Amino acid sequence: MTAPNAALGGRRTLASRPVGGDIAFRAIATSSGVAVLLIMTLVGVFLAIRAAQAIEIAGWSFLTTEIWNPGDGKFGIAGVMLGTISVGVIAVLIAFPLAVGAAVFISEYAPSGLERPMITLVDVMAAVPSVIYGLWGFLFLQNHVYTVARWLSTWFGWIPFLDVPGSDPSNPLENITAYKSSIFLAGIVVAFMITPIMCSVMREAFAQAPVGEREAALGLGATRWGMVRAVVFPFGKGAMIGGTMLGLGRALGETIAVLMILNFVIAIQPNILKSGGSTISSLIAKDYAESGALALSALMAAGLALFVVTLVINFAAATVVARSRSGAEST
Repeated sequence: MTAPNAALGGRRTLASRPVGGDIAFRAIATSSGVAVLLIMTLVGVFLAIRAAQAIEIAGWSFLTTEIWNPGDGKFGIAGVMLGTISVGVIAVLIAFPLAVGAAVFISEYAPSGLERPMITLVDVMAAVPSVIYGLWGFLFLQNHVYTVARWLSTWFGWIPFLDVPGSDPSNPLENITAYKSSIFLAGIVVAFMITPIMCSVMREAFAQAPVGEREAALGLGATRWGMVRAVVFPFGKGAMIGGTMLGLGRALGETIAVLMILNFVIAIQPNILKSGGSTISSLIAKDYAESGALALSALMAAGLALFVVTLVINFAAATVVARSRSGAEST
């Protein structure tokens, strides 16, 4: 409503009168947001309570100890945390260019008759159970990827994390098992798992880039690729960051596929091409059923650490996205 002094050039006051549908939508949206925050808080509180016994015994050494032997009171997540981060970083480094390339092709280059089937295919790939990817990686992929691992170790072994101690990659008779069931292989499999999720988020943003700015760039003589770099990428920058962080969160928490692939070794393993490794989620899945009271509390403490790391990553991503909202930098 307009105040009586509006006609005299005064300040207008607007008052909204929501109808029944608006009130219902506002109530549902508010309750949904509160429910999500409440559930996340309850999850954190539950993990903290169940982890209290282990944290009290281990103290700060829980973050720096690589041994996992709760029966003797010696346990920590240094080894499994490094493995978790390594798998996540490898997966994102591989998945990011694949996701960006697929999203750009679908939204900009794919023929009209091929666009919809490709969108459906990407969505279906995102819904494939992780155990299927794990079986594919264990039974098929590792029998071919180990040659890539040997090549990387041969030519780039001078880089510490690409070296395989105790192995001679140039020796054709070298046992190939030294290059199988590695963090590198687990990262590749997880990369294929998170690529469809990242691609879907990016494609949705790329498809919504302003038509006027697209046509203006092309009208000024830009190539299709030039238009993508000047208009589509800046517009979808927030979605690219958000999709990548969403994929990283999925990679850090992946359980079954990693457990099926890795030769489970709880130790600080900086050599990603070497057989062996572990992650927090796979450790929990492996030991949960046979753990006593203290061991179960230690597993909860490891889960709490992963929960905190995931929250920190997502909060950091949300901050970056908020500072670079889609379309804010498009020219």
